[in-house]
Amino acid sequence: MEAHGVASPVRPREGMTKNVSLESLQLCERDGKAEDPGVVGMELPVARNIKISNITCDSFKICWEMDPHTTEKITHYFIDLNKKENKNSNKFKHKDVPTKLVAKAVPLPMTVRGHWFLSPRTEYTVAVQIASKQTDGDYSVSQWSDIVEFCTADYSSVHLTQLLQKAEVIAGRMLKFSVFYRNQNEDYFQHCRDVLGSRMMPSVKDNSGSHGSPLSGKLEGIFFSCNTEFNTGQPPQDSPYGRFRFQIPAEVLFTPDTRLYFGDFYCMYTAYHYVILVLAPRGSRGDLYCRDRLPELDVTNNRFLTRVSGEDGRVVFQHAQDVILELIYTEPVQLAQGTVSQISGHQLMSLSTVNAKKDPSCKTCNISVGR
Repeated sequence: MEAHGVASPVRPREGMTKNVSLESLQLCERDGKAEDPGVVGMELPVARNIKISNITCDSFKICWEMDPHTTEKITHYFIDLNKKENKNSNKFKHKDVPTKLVAKAVPLPMTVRGHWFLSPRTEYTVAVQIASKQTDGDYSVSQWSDIVEFCTADYSSVHLTQLLQKAEVIAGRMLKFSVFYRNQNEDYFQHCRDVLGSRMMPSVKDNSGSHGSPLSGKLEGIFFSCNTEFNTGQPPQDSPYGRFRFQIPAEVLFTPDTRLYFGDFYCMYTAYHYVILVLAPRGSRGDLYCRDRLPELDVTNNRFLTRVSGEDGRVVFQHAQDVILELIYTEPVQLAQGTVSQISGHQLMSLSTVNAKKDPSCKTCNISVGR
């Protein structure tokens, strides 16, 4: 049984049993106070030991304990669901409106589902109130339960497949390329030489892209690009990440033993759309992480990045023209496997995707779950 979002009577833990009319249920601010609609004689049990289970990015199951001798009086449950306070949130952003749910009394556990009020990877607080609808249409209600906290999950492989299908629609035709490249400042490469044994080491992915991505803050890797300029077939001379570029032949990282995974699809309030792909050597730590979480792509036949051997034995690499590919390689890379040189263009900081937030209003790259 799914709970439906409607208004709520009073705030959790406000005390005595109350009787409220359904018409009087109002959404209110977290710090607001509800009017006292009066006290009635019927005593209803208070929900105890609330347990949250089967958590996904846009649903969860909830159950609790209560006195079994009064269950015949119970007709409804009121559920108070709020995003947990975040002291670091943007003070200029509109406050999140608390979500109040009313559900008919059904056997527990009860499923609460709704992408319009649940977002992935988000901490929530929840409290429960037991209610009994009276013959005159009013409700007798119990005291609020204690408040419990939980966090919603990442996108599942089902949700990522939906993103993949949306990305395929706009990927465009395939263009040949021959190198992967990574731009950074000069100090980064000097640090690799002096401290890291002339290696670039994987680091934890930042929070750019979809909020529900299972990659952000979890997968370790090294970001590479492969997009080329249409008129030259070469990597662009501008970059938002630094004036120094490491360039490595595509066949060094994209080998016959490399697995390819779709990771994300997003935009940043611009016309550009980004697709994140993961390149993971078979059996590597990154491969083990991705294979149960991300859709795997056929390296010879997909809309984003391919590796195809010709009849003459030569390998041809191609990338999608109409999306910007961000590639995560999950293993260390030796600087000696490629070259480092200074680019002639500019460092276009405005195009950086570091910790970039996805546009939640874009119909091209959003799906019908939390953003």
